[in-house]
Amino acid sequence: MDQPDRIHLRDYVVSTEIGAFQTERGQPQRLRFNIEVDLRVHVSGVDDEVDRILSYDILTGAVATVLGDRRYDLLETVAEKIAAQVLAHPRAAEVRVTVEKLDRVPGALGVSITRRQARVEVQDVSAPIRVIFHGREIALPQGAVALVPDAPGLPLPQGGNPHEIALLALDQAAWALAGRLGLTVADSRTELDWARAEGRAVVWAPARMARDVPRLAAAPQALAIWLADKLEASRLDWALPEDQPLPELPALFHVTTGRI
Repeated sequence: MDQPDRIHLRDYVVSTEIGAFQTERGQPQRLRFNIEVDLRVHVSGVDDEVDRILSYDILTGAVATVLGDRRYDLLETVAEKIAAQVLAHPRAAEVRVTVEKLDRVPGALGVSITRRQARVEVQDVSAPIRVIFHGREIALPQGAVALVPDAPGLPLPQGGNPHEIALLALDQAAWALAGRLGLTVADSRTELDWARAEGRAVVWAPARMARDVPRLAAAPQALAIWLADKLEASRLDWALPEDQPLPELPALFHVTTGRI
């Protein structure tokens, strides 16, 4: 039987405050993390698509999320929470986490744990994300935001696949909008999840994710609704001029005209 494919993070050092002793309070110390993940399926056949693998950012993000949540007394608690964060990803089958203190003794002291999928309780501590249809210039809110660009208003090439041509035009509009606003373009679920975890604003280029979705129109309004539903967004903001009619939206979404 084939062994599972694995990804790893090795010798990842972060300075943080941790420890149960009074001498450790108020004194940041270095922690070294080693994380190894067994994958549910082999990486062969993923066609170089980032959304079909477990991104290495999941590992560094798990460390950052757990350490940013609170101060800890025990390395064991940190290791357990990191394992839970990694195993929240559906492509992770088993994870081994080692956490070591580097400043307590001349060498390293620490703990290693191994956990399998469905044997840990996962707590989602990532930020909520808002989807905004960019129908006009807006002031961005704080936190994780996915901007959906408006159609560029340019004549599209004739011939070929009109659905794909329209999506590629929106990708071009996304890059132009990101350049004006100084933001990053995200064209995959992995990048959107990263933006949510980091609490960042990004501009969504839809072609990669929406190209093969059945019956999904290549219209910015339809794409914004689809993305908000797919990301389970906390809200969908609709920034439109006052004289432009609103589309029919699901009741759970918030609608804003003008500036947000």
